[in-house]
Amino acid sequence: MLSRSFSSRMVAAILILVCCTMLPTASKATLSADPSGAVVSPPSIPDNEETRTLLEQSLSSAEIEQAIIRITAEQETLGAKVTLLSKQAEEKKLAIADKQERAGAIVRSYYMGDRDGLLVAFLSAKSISKVLVLYDYYETIIGRERDILKEYEVQYKDLKTTLTAAQRSSNELAELKRSLEEQKVRVAELNKKIESGVRDSSDPEKMNALLQEFTLYWENVGIHEVNTYFKALSAAMNHLPQFVQSREGILTRKGMTYNLNLKDEDLNEFLQSQNKLFTNFAFHFNEGVVTAFGKSGGLSLKLTGHYTIQKKPINGLMFNVDNIEFNGLKLPDSTRESLEEDLDLGFYPEKIISFLHADEVDTKDGILHVQLSISF
Repeated sequence: MLSRSFSSRMVAAILILVCCTMLPTASKATLSADPSGAVVSPPSIPDNEETRTLLEQSLSSAEIEQAIIRITAEQETLGAKVTLLSKQAEEKKLAIADKQERAGAIVRSYYMGDRDGLLVAFLSAKSISKVLVLYDYYETIIGRERDILKEYEVQYKDLKTTLTAAQRSSNELAELKRSLEEQKVRVAELNKKIESGVRDSSDPEKMNALLQEFTLYWENVGIHEVNTYFKALSAAMNHLPQFVQSREGILTRKGMTYNLNLKDEDLNEFLQSQNKLFTNFAFHFNEGVVTAFGKSGGLSLKLTGHYTIQKKPINGLMFNVDNIEFNGLKLPDSTRESLEEDLDLGFYPEKIISFLHADEVDTKDGILHVQLSISF
């Protein structure tokens, strides 16, 4: 019985093993926008200029639509703020009206000579005790008047601050309204071009489906991936000064001048040590231009930019993004500007040595060169 039971278990084990080996192995998922975990593959992009132009226009249209939604929300918030500040300003005007009148009367009394009676009383006093009583009386009057003037001054400054804030918010609201109208005009013009391009294509129905598919893919997957890479870059750049200090030969000194020469291979090694995302992502320093390219599964990301010196509010080496390509398609300027604004890819020499100040920057032959000086 024991032998038969053991044999049965062995046969069962072998059957399970055979079944497992026959099952297909799970492929490595590159990206998934579906909460269920299903892999979302990028749409296949035909290699012709007309289609690529339409896809880029669709991306721009989608981004402008998002900008319109965002601006509308900001406009509503700012409009409520303007209303609140204006109401507060009116309330504060009423609150200090009485104090304003009293403060004005006090100031006029000083200039009109209404306090001469107190001086005469002092001079006509017959004894020290009367002088002291008059002095106490004078101090009480003057002290109370000073309190009124000081209280009015504080409330007046507070009112001015509120009025200034209300005016600034009103100006911002007007600018938002102007921007909103511009964006609406832009998206309308873009949509006309897209509709015309779809009509003129060899297969309008198929083209329209491709545009919708790619736009959906960008909104659910693409923008997330682009943001992920930029956030990782921003986080890594915070640690670049320590890397520069630790790597011999990158920072050299000659008199009062320092020179930083960072090879693109050193930068790539540093980035890969900071985040595994950069395993297949590399920077290259060319003549006045910085390029970076990465690929993962069916996704590719390419950046083109340049470095400039920022003097204020803090001296630093700023990376300006000129162009971003996602899966070979140029992303809208609004996306690029938003990423530049939200994430800091700068390098700050004072994090290496507190008194270092960047003066010049150049890129060529695979090297980022920065000339620095001592600034106290």
